[in-house]
Amino acid sequence: MGSRGRPSLRRWSMFAVTWHFSVWVGWGLVLWAVLMLDLDGVADNQAALLMLFALVLLGELRPVIASDHADYEGVPISSAFVFATLYLFGFAPAVILQAVAILLSEMVQRKDIWKLLFNVGQYVISLAAAWGVLALAGANATLADPRTVFGAGDLIWVLASWAAYHVVNVALVAGLAHEYGQTWWESFTEDWWYYTGTTFTSLAISPFVALMAAHAWVMLPLLLVPLLAVYKTASLARDHQHRALHDSLTELPNRVMLQRTVEEALGEAGRKGDGAALFVLDLDRFKEVNDTLGHQTGDALLEVVARRLLGAVRPSDTVARLGGDEFAVLLPDIDEPADAIEVAGRIRTALAEPVVLDEVLMDVDVSIGIALFPVHGRDFEMLMRRADVAMYAAKGDGTGIELYDAGRDPNSPAKLGTVTALREGIDRGELELHYQPKVSLRDGQVVGVEALVRWRSPERGLVPPDEFIPLAERTGLVHRITEHVLREGLDQARSWWDQGLHVPVAVNVSMRDLHETDLAGLVVAQLDAHGLPAEAVVLEVTESVLILDAARAVSALRELRELGVAASLDDFGTGYSSLLLLEQLPVSEVKIDRSFVRRLDEAGGDPAMVRSIVGFAHGLGLSVVAEGVETLGAWNALRQMRCDVAQGYRVSRPMPGPEATRWLVERIERGPAERAGLRAVGSARIVADL
Repeated sequence: MGSRGRPSLRRWSMFAVTWHFSVWVGWGLVLWAVLMLDLDGVADNQAALLMLFALVLLGELRPVIASDHADYEGVPISSAFVFATLYLFGFAPAVILQAVAILLSEMVQRKDIWKLLFNVGQYVISLAAAWGVLALAGANATLADPRTVFGAGDLIWVLASWAAYHVVNVALVAGLAHEYGQTWWESFTEDWWYYTGTTFTSLAISPFVALMAAHAWVMLPLLLVPLLAVYKTASLARDHQHRALHDSLTELPNRVMLQRTVEEALGEAGRKGDGAALFVLDLDRFKEVNDTLGHQTGDALLEVVARRLLGAVRPSDTVARLGGDEFAVLLPDIDEPADAIEVAGRIRTALAEPVVLDEVLMDVDVSIGIALFPVHGRDFEMLMRRADVAMYAAKGDGTGIELYDAGRDPNSPAKLGTVTALREGIDRGELELHYQPKVSLRDGQVVGVEALVRWRSPERGLVPPDEFIPLAERTGLVHRITEHVLREGLDQARSWWDQGLHVPVAVNVSMRDLHETDLAGLVVAQLDAHGLPAEAVVLEVTESVLILDAARAVSALRELRELGVAASLDDFGTGYSSLLLLEQLPVSEVKIDRSFVRRLDEAGGDPAMVRSIVGFAHGLGLSVVAEGVETLGAWNALRQMRCDVAQGYRVSRPMPGPEATRWLVERIERGPAERAGLRAVGSARIVADL
């Protein structure tokens, strides 16, 4: 068992005392062994000693690494040959073989000098403890008088020597524990049975090696066959475990390995009173790369991202791939949010460098969510959930980096009850639809209705969509709500069509509906189930689908258009890129956001924005709907601008199905002139009804 970490030897802590004791006493024993070495005995047993030394060195350089334990340095099998030398030839040659083999092995591995000095001293002192047991038992051998026979009575002191060696070895390593936030006892007992089992298993062949070296040293190389088999088996098991704990494409740790690493880091941070940060990263528009250039190019991009992530963080940090285009980064020793945000910014800068793949230049954008230990969570699952919430906030807001905010967490205790109640409310059928008509500004004819969902909660009454739809979008419940609204809306449409009211029903769909579900399949299935044509439904989407993933939105809506289902762009004008991206989106109409319409009634209100939107949309062959039309002034202004359709309280408030049916029947029975309300000049009654 080896030591670990970076020491502080300037103060007389337990670490410093243990290190100095091991180095001075251990190396002193090496010097004493050299001075007491019987050179004539060495010459007499030269061949056996050389063979044992070769096996000791090989065992040090090729330790057996167990696949089910996080001891990455492995268990050196050299101890079996060192103990064989101790039993056969005594203390001096065993100590020298042990020290030289460890020294060469540590130099090959380029270990720090402090660690090299400690490890040699640690194992030499442990071996001296075993030799002390042999001396007390009167079983001491020398080069001049090798021990070549073992009997049943020798088993006790053999086992006792193993125990002494193992206890002293573990005790010395535990002496370094304080530097790493553990007590001596915690370190001493940590994985005690694992190390006891591996040590005794290795030492079990030492008496047989001693007998073979004494009577037939030329046969010692045959021991390599079973030892190499053990080594190969352990290597295969280790490789299998490596594959189980690492991503096959990037060779980064996977989620399982990340969880182990995070739990260890949090345990150490908790003992030392330090902080840590966990990032969740998601590549923006990665699906476009796969869809456009193929999965092979997408995989190549992920490999580039993995290399850049590793280059942007410290060696002590951990980068993992969670799956798909999602990665995670663990930063130990991070206490301030500003430090974590700085690292996240460095990561985004590193990834922002353009990548050339298949002769295509592409930019890599990433959204990063940050959760801090212990502020945002004290275990892996909590930190992962909260970093994921922050990542979706960064993606949704377009900021790129967000620190976890409990106020935006749908899983926070304050909102968890609402989520549960909403889920149960959907199951109990508490959602209901209200319908708001849309009429032509030219003649007042009804051109459609919008289905608006409400939640009739037993505890809270009628809950408007603004209070529960954002929560549903963040928790995945929005898919169930969309399916419910589509089904109930088409139920109502079927009833209207049976009465001769061929009124299309507009249904709102979210960004997640477009990106995560087979929306076209759902719509077609519901139309078929209700026996309605494609023109019976209109899907309304918001500008966010353009800003976050335009290619995916275009693809999904184009598929719907090919099936005959029209789409409308809702809340138009509130996004920064509307005019640039509108030409790409296969929609038949745009709905001017109510904030612009409301300004038409304000004193000195400038209608230029509304007029520009109307003109631009008409230039693209699109119909224009004005939302939030509440006054006669707004109605007349929109009509003069040649806006096509009005929706709002000026026409009607949203109504439940039966009331909406009565309204539609009455409206149609009035006739074109009264519907328009344009010839009845001065008729307050008709104007009020509009």
